[in-house]
Amino acid sequence: MTPKHRKEIIRKIKSDRNISWLDLGLKKLLSREKPQMTDVVSPCITEKFSAQISGFGINPSKIFRNLTPDDLVEIAVNRKEGLINSTGSLSVNTGKYTGRSPDDRFIVIDDITRSTVDWGKINHQISPDKFAKILEKMKNFVNDKELFVFDGFVGADHETRLPIRVINDNAWQSLFASQLFIKPSNEELEDHSPEFTIMCINEFEAVPEIDGTRSNVFILIDLTKKIVLIGGTNYAGEMKKSMFGVMNFLLPDRGIFPMHCSANVGKNQDTVLFFGLSGTGKTTLSADSNRNLIGDDEHGWSDNRTFNFEGGCYAKCINLSQEAEPEIWNAIKPGAVLENVVLNDEIPDYDDNALTENTRVAYPLEYIPGAVIPSIGGHPKIIVFLTADALGVLPPISRLTKEGAMYHFMSGYTSKLAGTERGIKEPKSVFSECFGAPFMPRPAGVYAKLLGDKINKHNTTVYLINTGWSGGPYGIGARIKIKYSRAMITAAINGDLDNTEYRHDDLFNLDIPTKVDGVPPEILDPKNTWNDKNAYDESAKGLSKMFVENFEKFDGVSQEIKTAGPRIA
Repeated sequence: MTPKHRKEIIRKIKSDRNISWLDLGLKKLLSREKPQMTDVVSPCITEKFSAQISGFGINPSKIFRNLTPDDLVEIAVNRKEGLINSTGSLSVNTGKYTGRSPDDRFIVIDDITRSTVDWGKINHQISPDKFAKILEKMKNFVNDKELFVFDGFVGADHETRLPIRVINDNAWQSLFASQLFIKPSNEELEDHSPEFTIMCINEFEAVPEIDGTRSNVFILIDLTKKIVLIGGTNYAGEMKKSMFGVMNFLLPDRGIFPMHCSANVGKNQDTVLFFGLSGTGKTTLSADSNRNLIGDDEHGWSDNRTFNFEGGCYAKCINLSQEAEPEIWNAIKPGAVLENVVLNDEIPDYDDNALTENTRVAYPLEYIPGAVIPSIGGHPKIIVFLTADALGVLPPISRLTKEGAMYHFMSGYTSKLAGTERGIKEPKSVFSECFGAPFMPRPAGVYAKLLGDKINKHNTTVYLINTGWSGGPYGIGARIKIKYSRAMITAAINGDLDNTEYRHDDLFNLDIPTKVDGVPPEILDPKNTWNDKNAYDESAKGLSKMFVENFEKFDGVSQEIKTAGPRIA
């Protein structure tokens, strides 16, 4: 096959979300016509469940509830939703949409949300009436169709967990839900009553001029009806992030701090949290062979413990290697879902970004050796804020005061990396409040106060670690090596950084260690890694100014927090 032909096929699959899979060994394009489903029996259909489905208002021709991964994989392959690759995992392609669609996410504005949601560029409003009409259309759309249901939980803490139901029209998406959310026991499934329902119907599209959406894609959250509607996109990450947003709205009223972070625990039961946006290293750096994983993305911190929201992981695969990330590499096996990864003769090519930079794998937490199940930890003594600075001017590690931690948490500086959202082709410097603004419905100050209270109560130390660029900006410099970031985190956890010398950076107002075992000392001062020192100074001043100007949008912030951040030179 010629490069021109290959390019044309890739263009075609990206423009047509209905093509379920492209065998990027590039032998053939699979037929879009789905064969008859494998005749699988769903043993979990009870009278209570059937009454709930009927009460919800849908009447499918056939419904499958909490099937095993093996059954879901078999059905997905038979329906040509995906294929089995050389690792034994299920390879799928999400078509046109290979990342989240944040501009298509809406929250219903009503008495519950009117004064509590931080409305604006991130949290878009939709009326209860528009939501109700789309819901009714979706119900009519799925009547007499085959559906897949996963019943389970969000939240590993039994005191605060949320019972959910996920309804899908594709088997592989139900597999994704069963691997990412928390599975119920047989007894829990028998008595399950969902408090929130996600209806994710890939084949249903909105009509913007009628439905009030921005495009054919929509993610709608009704916190009163306790329903999430997703349509027009095959990107499975919308399901997990929608429920993350729901938890982020609900938990602060209960005094629980919801966090966009990963977490692990050491042999001494020392819990560490890693905050950061996609691509900053949350999953990679928390998957440590010397520590046990609690979770890789979404957690809560209550008065009693920290706990994972999820039962699985959703890790980036681009440039994945067995040497650098052995835990993730070895988790790609039967039962895992490999998303948008190019195949060559059925062998995954993790370096090929032909479809997207945002290649992913979904797998259950138990695929990580030593993972903590149930995924609960103690109060952290160390917190790591991860940023991927595309400008290459922030130091690779610095220690923050409590006020500095609140400042950088509210700022949430990082770079959006290619592929994590539609339209992102190369790193772009952004400020994403709470290191997760797309998922935080409430004002940043609500979450920052919870963070400050927790730091005070548990005497927690916070470090800012730059996993981005060194030696220059993106395109000139290079990304800081994972092994260096791991060495810095290890030094923080072991207490080595408590006894080292620090220098103060007046511009960024940061305390930077002068020595970290396993890290070349010259990279600890980013200016040393730049050939053009004047260019560094100008870029650093520019970023510092960006920090200050961004922070002006926050009202009611104490002077102590304001002065804990960077300064304008």
